[in-house]
Amino acid sequence: VRLSQGMADQETVYSDDPVAIACQWDEEGASLIHIVDLDGAFDGQPANIEIVKNIIYNSSVDIQVGGGIRKLKTIETYVNAGAYRVILGTMAQKDPEFVAKACKEFPRKIIVGIDALNGNVAIKGWVEVSDQRATDLAKNLESCGVSGYIFTDISRDGMLQGPNLKSIKEFSE
Repeated sequence: VRLSQGMADQETVYSDDPVAIACQWDEEGASLIHIVDLDGAFDGQPANIEIVKNIIYNSSVDIQVGGGIRKLKTIETYVNAGAYRVILGTMAQKDPEFVAKACKEFPRKIIVGIDALNGNVAIKGWVEVSDQRATDLAKNLESCGVSGYIFTDISRDGMLQGPNLKSIKEFSE
């Protein structure tokens, strides 16, 4: 599916078989597949672990997964299934110590997804927007051992208007 600006009621469904879609991208030559358990992101706990595992098991492509990951046990489940990387979003903003612990326990496996609306961090499936600047959150997490970041400007996401290069530049600098 694709959501427009993260709104659950603004979805475009492309297929009801995510494993088949992932296999198609694999066959097309993708080197990495980015999966977000949107149900998990909205509910605060993964809702599609078995589907994600099936994608990992049926694909030769590196898989990174996020959405509702709030416990070390969930990270362990994905890593043990063969996930290339696990994305932490809400927990990065709510509990940076959790991120540091996850990075220590799962070296080179943790990346942080920072989603922003007007430069401020959005969490819980983009339902809440905090007062914290996305750039400040990234700076605060530098010492945790994070393997990378995924930055999303919500105002442009899913709108088919291309990226907001100004916000990407600000974040990357």
